[in-house]
Amino acid sequence: MEFANQTKIILLGLSENPQIQVVLFQIFLFFYMSTILGNLLLIAAVRVDSRLHHSMYFFLSNLSFLDICYTSIIIPKMLVNIAVSSQSISFSGCLLQVYFYLLMGETECILLAFMAYDRYVAICNPLLYNVIMNTVSCVKMVCASWVIGCIISSIDMYFLSKLRYCRSTTTIDHFFCEAPSLIELACSDISANNIVMIVGSTILLIVPVSLILFSYMQISLVLIKIRSQRYKAFSTCLSHLIVVIIFYGTALFMYMRPRYKTKEVTDKMVSVFYTVVTPMLNPLIYSLRNKDVQRALRRMKKYITC
Repeated sequence: MEFANQTKIILLGLSENPQIQVVLFQIFLFFYMSTILGNLLLIAAVRVDSRLHHSMYFFLSNLSFLDICYTSIIIPKMLVNIAVSSQSISFSGCLLQVYFYLLMGETECILLAFMAYDRYVAICNPLLYNVIMNTVSCVKMVCASWVIGCIISSIDMYFLSKLRYCRSTTTIDHFFCEAPSLIELACSDISANNIVMIVGSTILLIVPVSLILFSYMQISLVLIKIRSQRYKAFSTCLSHLIVVIIFYGTALFMYMRPRYKTKEVTDKMVSVFYTVVTPMLNPLIYSLRNKDVQRALRRMKKYITC
């Protein structure tokens, strides 16, 4: 007998120990609130301060919005499951979580590549920067990120929704619904899903990473030749480079390695890092090394206290 929409998913989470779950609830609630607050402050700073109204900060505010959405897809459901001592999620709810998780993650992959291109133009072609990276071009790049993410995630979901499961209750040893876990538990042919996943991972990971590496190679060559403002140029690139290494490093580990080498504990720890820790760290990484953002945040603080 095959089950699809009637299948109930049981998420085992990070631990089945009630005492550990209480601790996890507190930790993840803190992480989630910190993520929301940090990214909202960054968006507000970019919106309020007119000196931050250019392409780099426009992309940064969109990245913050993505991080809010990204973590909100996973953490609230996890917290609710711990609070009510329920680990179940409907099949349709699981598919929705996978879809929006893929949409946000895939959109962020493309957006980070456009952010690297922005830094490339700013440093390698400074005289043409305002012409190339004008408002219309930036909006088109952000829209393109969303469109590409939407198309690829919709293709993933089409093939994922075609899978059948031979049990009415399916257990996933994870704290959220992830595409590879659903594919592995299916009792129907998964060859098409594996091909789609490999092609999608190549488009969204290998191609953007190659473009980012090329951009930073060109930036490095220019920085070697110049002396004035070298530190400032390097500082603006370093924040983005740290975010790229963290995001793509964990994503490549999860989606580009052979599945037979998968270990559930390792997968869950890596997933915690790129779904919870990274969105929380991004505002800190960009603001700690950016005097313009720090100045805007101080101005906002003075305005609020007054």
